[in-house]
Amino acid sequence: MEIENNHVAPGMPPLKHGGKAVSFFEFWPMWLMYIPVGLQWLFLAARHRSLTLPLIANPNLPVAGMVGVGKSEVFRQATGSCADAILPWVNHCISVENVDRQVEQLAARISDRGIQYPLVCKPDLGCRGSGVKQIHSQQQLADYLSAYPEGSDIIVQKLASWEPEAGVFYVRRPGEPSGRIESLALKYSPYVVGDGVSTLATLIARDRRAGELQHLYATRHDANLNEVIERGKAYRLVFSISHCCGAIFRDGGHLITDELTDRINQLMLDIPEFYYGRLDIKFPSIDALKQGRDLEIVEINSASSESLHIWDRNARLSVAIKTLMWQYRTLFEIGALNRKRGYRPPKISEILRRWRDERKLQEYYPLTD
Repeated sequence: MEIENNHVAPGMPPLKHGGKAVSFFEFWPMWLMYIPVGLQWLFLAARHRSLTLPLIANPNLPVAGMVGVGKSEVFRQATGSCADAILPWVNHCISVENVDRQVEQLAARISDRGIQYPLVCKPDLGCRGSGVKQIHSQQQLADYLSAYPEGSDIIVQKLASWEPEAGVFYVRRPGEPSGRIESLALKYSPYVVGDGVSTLATLIARDRRAGELQHLYATRHDANLNEVIERGKAYRLVFSISHCCGAIFRDGGHLITDELTDRINQLMLDIPEFYYGRLDIKFPSIDALKQGRDLEIVEINSASSESLHIWDRNARLSVAIKTLMWQYRTLFEIGALNRKRGYRPPKISEILRRWRDERKLQEYYPLTD
């Protein structure tokens, strides 16, 4: 019997039932979704006489943060209220030292930043939630560090105070005193709820949405698939609320208020020369989100960001493609304005090198929680 789970994190609106569980294109290969974007890129490159013009949209970031640029790079550039809103973090470079010694060194640093277990670890170079783990002990931290090659960087970050999360897509053009929230999406962790009889595998298979995405959850929960989940217990299927991991996104454009826009502008103006990107933010309640109050920044994504509302189950493919094409057209427009200000687009060889470096590191990333 197929069921529709109704459990959501406290502070999040209920998920509406009925209709489609997923959109028909929601889990297409990314290259397929981006074919129109690629064709548009070539057209705009010819018009602007530069193939890499979008890579100066955020000119203080190498290649505008498109690929191969660490999360710590934009964190370090944040000042004032933005730096205060980012969840406390430390960067660690994997060394040749014994991993237990590295954990000891990290212990003092994370303590100074007020970070306690459980905490979050993620690769500094990463996208779409790759390699994100919730860490509960020093042994788990040691295991996490052991997965990475010497010279690679990770971020250790404080666990957010709240589970509710939103992706806020922000654009400001050079010379403008403020920007706009162009998209807002609510990001839900999927759950199944135990009945005291069924195994986790059965609960997943029986759920309307999770049942269609069993391949995304089975490996992550392999050790617990035969466990009977006690009656009424909500079992979280995804910790990192990332689309490719099976998280649920809902268009939250109706939640954009003047108060939230003012707060996001205040935060983003505290990053010099930042014009285009998405904030992944935690918040305690919908009212707090609309008021721009008590926001915690998990990540600030830059030129490769997506407007996450396109992954709403009710989004139309035409709207999703139109949104992606608008995003990259906007990158070209901002890049053109920055070129007039004296910034020069990078060589193609630089972005290819950064892309290869990131792809090589992804081979080592542990499975995302």
